[in-house]
Amino acid sequence: MDWQPWLVFAHILGAFTFVMAHGVSIFAAFRLRGERDEARIAALLDLSKSAVTIAAISVAFLLLTGIAAGFAGDYWGKRWIWASIAILVLLWGYMGFRGTKYHDAVRHAVGSIGIYDHKATEPPPADPAALAALQASSRALELAAVGGIGLVVILWLMVFKPF
Repeated sequence: MDWQPWLVFAHILGAFTFVMAHGVSIFAAFRLRGERDEARIAALLDLSKSAVTIAAISVAFLLLTGIAAGFAGDYWGKRWIWASIAILVLLWGYMGFRGTKYHDAVRHAVGSIGIYDHKATEPPPADPAALAALQASSRALELAAVGGIGLVVILWLMVFKPF
């Protein structure tokens, strides 16, 4: 049995799952900019955090199935597959650093604990001035642009296999 089509199918399924889950986080980030109610902001951040968890699982799945499909298709001698993996890893790191740092700052501004804070940590007091500054920033647009461009480049590499 030829496993290549099934592995590619699973890889694409992982990519669709990633895009759907991460889309929730992206739209929550854009919605944060106009929201003024701190309880609703905290709820949007919780929704985003839950969606990012699913997105992280799906990106790990698509990476594993992509690696398996690379072996099944004998693509490891091609540069496009290595470029795709490099871009994915760079995007993952960039988004993790810039996105988590921003969302944790918003969490702190509404008096919530950040993702990387110790669980026993007391939530900081709400800071409306910091929240207003964070909401006025263009970080959500930056993250969406970098992620969107990166996704299009990876898609181009995988469909056209230019090198």
